[in-house]
Amino acid sequence: MTSQAALPAAATREAYGAALLRLAREGYEIVALDADLSASTGGNKLATEFPERWFTVGAAEANMISIAAGLAATGKTVFAASFAVFMPGHCYDQIRVQIAQQRMNVKLVASHGGVSVGEDGASAQAIEDLALMTALPGMNVVVPCDVVEAEAAMVAAAQDAEPWYIRVGRPKLPVVYTESAQFELGRADLLREGSDVTLIACGLLVEPTLRAAETLAAEGIEARVLNMATLKPLDEAAIVEAARETGAIVTAEEHNVIGGLGSAVARTLALQAPTPMEQVGVADRFGESGSWQSLLERFELTPQAVAAAARRAVARK
Repeated sequence: MTSQAALPAAATREAYGAALLRLAREGYEIVALDADLSASTGGNKLATEFPERWFTVGAAEANMISIAAGLAATGKTVFAASFAVFMPGHCYDQIRVQIAQQRMNVKLVASHGGVSVGEDGASAQAIEDLALMTALPGMNVVVPCDVVEAEAAMVAAAQDAEPWYIRVGRPKLPVVYTESAQFELGRADLLREGSDVTLIACGLLVEPTLRAAETLAAEGIEARVLNMATLKPLDEAAIVEAARETGAIVTAEEHNVIGGLGSAVARTLALQAPTPMEQVGVADRFGESGSWQSLLERFELTPQAVAAAARRAVARK
């Protein structure tokens, strides 16, 4: 993918409706399901132009997953959307047995991930969803960093017959990529060259990590930046190469430090290239109510926190 774009800020969740319309217009045999949250996920955009492809099941996520599996069994490419606290939170067993074990062609688009949900508070802030979904054999797990990458990932998902989990967010974020950007499952994207430390981020933390790299450069520390949008399958080759060439690693994610990007990178390093490593993420605690910007400060999910972690990692080399 190519960067940098001068596009207006947008929420990654905004890509969903646009992607569904694009896919339907281009002739993909897609259908979409929603569990009473289409005004927030944007999936109802499909209903205006392709009503026969749109199904809403009410606040019944487990039923939605069962219906999705049934539609996939008839040969359809199925998209199902909800909030990340509800999917996988309310329907993990259905996802595990009916989607993952059967390798169904279902794409789960989970909006409102992480603490950036904001004022809705801890009960609405999914900080463990990536751990749950990456633990499922055969499940592809993607966390796009901006609206452009999110739409590209959804289009790529429709072109693949395997199950996917795509996590998108609520707040409007700076756009990192150009409108023509492409997405490749399982490949990290090099956003910045660097020889002293590698910063590996996903989702909302990618753009702040780029800002952290600028701060570090002013101090004489050249940071490589990788956008690891695909958590599974993980680009282990890029991680090992970065470890060997820069000698220090930092991960940054809007998720619990246990079970997400940091855990996956740490496992790769432990098995293939032991390297000093630091993590930026939610420190094994639940969220709180507050503006999303204040919560990123509260949970130290900031450029300053990434830069501080990089200094610690470099000092351990």
